[in-house]
Amino acid sequence: MFGRKKHTFVMIFSLLISSYIVSDENYAVVSNHLIDGKSDQIRTDLAVIISNNKISEVIDRNLIPKDTRLIDLGNSTLMPGLINAHEHPLLHENDYQTAHLKSSSAYKALIGLKTHQGLLASGWTTIRVMGDGDVFYANQDIKKAIENKIFIGPRITGAAHYISITGGGGDINYMSPEQTPLPDGLIADGPQEIIKAIRKEIKYGSDWIKIMVTGAFMSVGDNPENVSFSPEELKAAVDEAKRHGIPVAAHAHATEGINQAIRAGVRSIEHGTYLDEESISLMVKYGTFYVPTIYVGDYYANSGKLLAQEKNDDYYLSYRSEWLSMIEKAYLAGVKITVGSDLCGYGIEPSLCVREFATLVEAGMTPMDAIKAGTIVGAELVGWDDELGSIESGKLADIIAVKGNPLEDISVLESPILVIKDGKIIINKLDSYSALEK
Repeated sequence: MFGRKKHTFVMIFSLLISSYIVSDENYAVVSNHLIDGKSDQIRTDLAVIISNNKISEVIDRNLIPKDTRLIDLGNSTLMPGLINAHEHPLLHENDYQTAHLKSSSAYKALIGLKTHQGLLASGWTTIRVMGDGDVFYANQDIKKAIENKIFIGPRITGAAHYISITGGGGDINYMSPEQTPLPDGLIADGPQEIIKAIRKEIKYGSDWIKIMVTGAFMSVGDNPENVSFSPEELKAAVDEAKRHGIPVAAHAHATEGINQAIRAGVRSIEHGTYLDEESISLMVKYGTFYVPTIYVGDYYANSGKLLAQEKNDDYYLSYRSEWLSMIEKAYLAGVKITVGSDLCGYGIEPSLCVREFATLVEAGMTPMDAIKAGTIVGAELVGWDDELGSIESGKLADIIAVKGNPLEDISVLESPILVIKDGKIIINKLDSYSALEK
């Protein structure tokens, strides 16, 4: 009996590997509409020709070469694979700091892999990890396993940890001083400790540095309206990361923290809840990307699921509309806004992450620009826009399709009917096909 089970496992595992790495087939994908990630208008009656792992050309559907395998999706919209610019795949309970204390890094790696695969199946072909609740480097190992084709998963970039001051948003602040738990973030006080923490992050595979410039909303015992790092510490962080060619993402809610971080030269502001007119001007001046992460606050509002519930509810009830108004001002001023969910760790339905697009539309972005925020602008943020983020000849074939027209109903993004990554069909609901299950 055991031998038979083992043989079955080996066969399933072999099928999983082979179904992913065999991608040398040429085929065409056709739908009624195409959003290419660059144009301001939806395009019609086109075919995307995929050869190996790249888009070879985008042509009139009537010019598809004979004998080309055809996937005709009918009344649907083709668009670039989605890019989630702010995610924490290892988090697996609502109160993530408590869960961090209960779970091993190995366990988090396993659920993190499952999370990444769920996100891919929901259309997120690229994930930027913004630090995670792990003392080791599970996401970096998951990235290696995917790149080595051991498992199927999205493209991954990002930071292993968030770097925090003692008592900041990355520390554990609700236990007695007799306890010495390992925090979910890296704790660094002063320029020298920050420099050492950054070097360690890079040593073990982080291709981003994440710093907790201010307090947070969902951690206990700190204040999101307080600035944590001093200007000297911020300068040390950005200068050290820059020496290694690594960009810095700044978690920042408080106004002064946002503005200090921009002046210091960070590549992105994460959240930016209390941004002001000066913040907007500085982001335009320095070319700083902005990842608002709106929907996560909506999801947890009045839920009773958080130890820090009061902080989250206060924002939602007292400031949300004002914040959306400032996001609209940033958008109209030309700030480069990207989509990041900050929500969909293990146990959260991956389709919920897509609701971030709807919140950007609510904030004043056009549906097309909201989609660009989650495709080409996200690709620009991670530095992969020469390969990803748009449907055009020569780019990697990361493509999704949704029913209908997302410019008319943005919610259709929650249920892709086709997901292609690297030219390989991951999900094709019209054929009830899933490479993740093969």
